[in-house]
Amino acid sequence: MTITPEREAALLASVPTGLLINGEWRDASDGGTFDVFDPATGEKLATLASATSEDAMAALDAADAVQASWALTAPRERAEILRRAFDMITARAEDFALLMSLEMGKPIPEARGEVTYGAEFLRWFSEETVRDYGRYLTTPEGKNKIIVQTKPVGPCLLITPWNFPLAMATRKVGPAVAAGCTMVLKPAKLTPLTSQLFAQVMMEAGLPAGVLNVVSSASASKISGPIMADSRLRKVSFTGSTAVGKMLMKDATENVLRTSMELGGNAPFLVFEDADIDAAVEGAMAAKMRNMGEACTAANRFLVHEAVAEEFTTKFAAAMGALKTGRGTDPSTNVGPLIDGNARDDVHALVEKAVAAGAIAITGGAPVEGPGFFYAPTVLSNVANDAEILRQEIFGPVAPVTTFRDEAHAIELANASEYGLASYIFTKDHNRLFRVAEQIEFGLVGFNAGVISNAAAPFGGVKHSGLGREGGAEGLAEYTTTQYIGIADPYAV
Repeated sequence: MTITPEREAALLASVPTGLLINGEWRDASDGGTFDVFDPATGEKLATLASATSEDAMAALDAADAVQASWALTAPRERAEILRRAFDMITARAEDFALLMSLEMGKPIPEARGEVTYGAEFLRWFSEETVRDYGRYLTTPEGKNKIIVQTKPVGPCLLITPWNFPLAMATRKVGPAVAAGCTMVLKPAKLTPLTSQLFAQVMMEAGLPAGVLNVVSSASASKISGPIMADSRLRKVSFTGSTAVGKMLMKDATENVLRTSMELGGNAPFLVFEDADIDAAVEGAMAAKMRNMGEACTAANRFLVHEAVAEEFTTKFAAAMGALKTGRGTDPSTNVGPLIDGNARDDVHALVEKAVAAGAIAITGGAPVEGPGFFYAPTVLSNVANDAEILRQEIFGPVAPVTTFRDEAHAIELANASEYGLASYIFTKDHNRLFRVAEQIEFGLVGFNAGVISNAAAPFGGVKHSGLGREGGAEGLAEYTTTQYIGIADPYAV
């Protein structure tokens, strides 16, 4: 794909800029708009309608109106819609990759990877749609028959983050469609364009009007507040910060909503003394630098056995220092910008505090001068085990390295976090893998691998990293409710 200004302009012009309500793109009820910017240049990309609370309720009205009929739609029909959408997104992979690169900043090769990853949720759940099994059995005393069936939970509010504009939408919309739920989707205001185009594809794939409604807005609270206060909503699925997730969980108590919360992370990356160091460095690059470090699964705490810490840190710093920052559309770019100026300032503040406390920036350690919100890939050594940078989610291309003495010490350091989403273990000892995995408090464990997310696997964490799972059979179950039917056994005596 040759990327030119004309190619970018044509793609942006093809993206719907209104609100999708009951199958129609429309302006906001008050005519309000908001702008979307390129984080690599700071230039405006597009202007979108900004949904109001009135628009949010109109979207819920549309979702509620078709919930009953959509729930009764044959599983095969729902499955075929998802499969057609998968095929259409795959056919337009270059468009989606470029759009994500423009609004979020990631390099085109990585954006292509997200298209593959994000589209797979549609294919996976298209296959699972017809495999939502129930049970039929006899009660132990033989007096009755038991039928257990699953039903769609009902209208859902889906709130997606800015860092994976396609995958976070497909990971929620896919299982909701498979289960027979209607939806109101609220994309992040920083990166709504991909969701807008994705919704258009879903409509072209045959999704009935009202099943998926999209209310992009400059104000998240104007959308979530009134919808969650309405008893017709039955579920909220949120991916984002722990602070916002806690507020949404409080709001969800009023109507006892089903909740799926995929929140913050602070992943430990454990390198034991017997690890293949070159493989560990390769895994560290993948776990740290995917999405410029702007991922809840990003490795944030590099815990390395003191016997191999020097070798690992030297090789890791060399690999990080060789990366090139730039606009994602540049073929030579390895690392795109952070999402905005505030994000870059927050990352740099953590680095400055760490250095002031004695850490050493082996490579990087500062923002990149010039337009856009770039930060140099950074490796910090000599980081104290109680440093603030090890306690907070960095969300940027910064890797603090600290050491541990033995297996017990490694487990202690890994668990010294309020978060419990992703973790990574590098060792040649399979017995150690299982010992450590049993004792560390994380929902995801990567064994000698830096990237493990997959549509077929349950994704989610423990502690302040949230509750519920996305992906796999567990992801479909999040959108269903269980019903038991007891029948008198005609053969019982």
